[in-house]
Amino acid sequence: MAGFLLRRLAAYLLLLYLILTVTFFLIHLAPGDPVRMAEDQRMTREQRDQLHRIYHLDRPLPEQYLAWLSAVALHGDWGISFSHQRPVTTVIADFLPRTLLLAGASLVVEYAAALLFGIAAARRSGGAADHAIRVLSVLLSAQPVFWLGLMAILLFSYVWPVFPASGHLALPALVLGLFSAGSTLRFVRGSLLEVMSRDFIRAARAKGLSEARVVWVHGLRNALTPLIQLFGMAIPARLNGALIVEVVFSWPGIGWLIFTSVATRDYPLLLGTTALSAFLVIMGNLVADLMHAAADPRVRHA
Repeated sequence: MAGFLLRRLAAYLLLLYLILTVTFFLIHLAPGDPVRMAEDQRMTREQRDQLHRIYHLDRPLPEQYLAWLSAVALHGDWGISFSHQRPVTTVIADFLPRTLLLAGASLVVEYAAALLFGIAAARRSGGAADHAIRVLSVLLSAQPVFWLGLMAILLFSYVWPVFPASGHLALPALVLGLFSAGSTLRFVRGSLLEVMSRDFIRAARAKGLSEARVVWVHGLRNALTPLIQLFGMAIPARLNGALIVEVVFSWPGIGWLIFTSVATRDYPLLLGTTALSAFLVIMGNLVADLMHAAADPRVRHA
């Protein structure tokens, strides 16, 4: 297991380095000057030049890259945010808890809905309920998440004013969770149908066990192993979806922070949020790999 972990860590660290390097050059080569984006109209040319020197934007791009890489790798210094005028790590620490809260709540919504409806569809395979659930799952997955968010605001904040249009956890968590539940639901259904056709399920039924016990104890327990990998992949889906959902609902999390950092050309903040997003995705995959290896001896020995 130690060798397995070390190989995964080395591969993921290399991937993180490549992601940040590509991001650094792409954002610096993109049109737009961060000083001009945030400058006061009364700022003189000399003052703008002074800001370029303070932020080291007057240096050649390779020199900027080496200075940034040295500061991050040797000192853990991600720089000062142009727009917030505070250390990048401090800004991210202020916004991260809300994204984690949104991600956790949406995961609860996703897996609760996926398990409930996926098992219901598998138990009634080929019936009207199964077809209706599968159609609903496709419709949820096919709609753009921003459209679902806007429709949720229209219905539950204006037509039926149950929730406020922004600053509330319920609507963004429901939208993000139900959007992802469609594909997870189909995965649960397919995995459970495959397990329910095995010999040990027929043996459990032959013993006279209730159908609920056969499905929820014997069937679901064995169908959950493939879901471990799916759960690891749910983390990047949360980060991608959170960017749009947080902007639609004005939820002040990392997604909203990425959006504003792109709009203001805040290079240090954009690199810091990209590193955090990539790190969370990598850790999610690493945890999923370790859980899969622990659950399946064949993967561990391989």
